[in-house]
Amino acid sequence: MIANNIFKAIGDFCTNVLFQPFDALRFMTNWWTQNTINWILVVIAFTAFIYWLGELKKHRNSVNE
Repeated sequence: MIANNIFKAIGDFCTNVLFQPFDALRFMTNWWTQNTINWILVVIAFTAFIYWLGELKKHRNSVNE
């Protein structure tokens, strides 16, 4: 019974607290405002990908020497 209440509390916290900003974004009428978070995540992923490729190139050059 206690474990059930813990999982319900975690679900309630995620739904009512953590996802609240996303609910506010969902009901906006402007497409650019709604997708701002997606564009930010795309930029972060692209930057991380470029960084990772640079690190792989450094590692390959150090192994070949």
